[in-house]
Amino acid sequence: MTQKEKKTRSLILSTTSSIIFIMALGHILTACNFTEKLEQVGWEPPLSPIKNPMTQTGYKPVQMPMPTSEPSIYKANSLWKAGSRAFFRDQRAAQVGDILTVFIKIEDQAQIKNTTARKRNANENVKFDTEEGLGRWATEEVLPRSLGLSNLIGADSSGSSSGMGSIKRQEAITTKIAATILQVLPNGNLVIEGRQEMRVNFEVRELIVAGIVRPEDIAADNTIDSTKIAEARIAYGGRGQITDIQQPRYGQQVLDILLPF
Repeated sequence: MTQKEKKTRSLILSTTSSIIFIMALGHILTACNFTEKLEQVGWEPPLSPIKNPMTQTGYKPVQMPMPTSEPSIYKANSLWKAGSRAFFRDQRAAQVGDILTVFIKIEDQAQIKNTTARKRNANENVKFDTEEGLGRWATEEVLPRSLGLSNLIGADSSGSSSGMGSIKRQEAITTKIAATILQVLPNGNLVIEGRQEMRVNFEVRELIVAGIVRPEDIAADNTIDSTKIAEARIAYGGRGQITDIQQPRYGQQVLDILLPF
């Protein structure tokens, strides 16, 4: 076996071992998911239990820049509190645990198109005088007769590149969801989060909304538009048999991440 054949065989064995290792690693990482899905064969996907978001692993309280707090001012012989908007108690959500309704209406459109083109030509030639001096001596004594100095030094280069890219996106979501107040920030803003799951046959649709709202933006009917949520996080997706079929297999996803070609 030649040296070249040995190198080729070694490269094939190394590549095969790497692929086997990647596939084994993918199976190990998804073993729990496989077991869970095997247990659900023939059954609809279960709904998630209702949990307190503040007790979940990885939950972090929101911290935002806060203005200097100002004490409440009460005027003498007045039933009204400074800054109050109603005589009776405000029924809108304002405390931790209160519930408000979020109207989600997203109609996003984006279209981007870029085209670039570049072209460059360069030509460099160096010539020596062959009639006298160094040029004549080189052509007669050093170089063959068929080769002149004009052929020794010369450079031609050319390059061109072109690129074209386009993005066209259109998204529309219209729905509503009830959210719970998780925090009341020092400046009075409210941190909210809402989750909703709906199962239709063997497919579960999930809707999640979270962010920060101002109490002043909550309408009299205890609702707020999603456009008034700061740091909004809105997720709409699902899980189930159809969702699984639409996704590439785990091994393919791992290979897409690791393979450079």
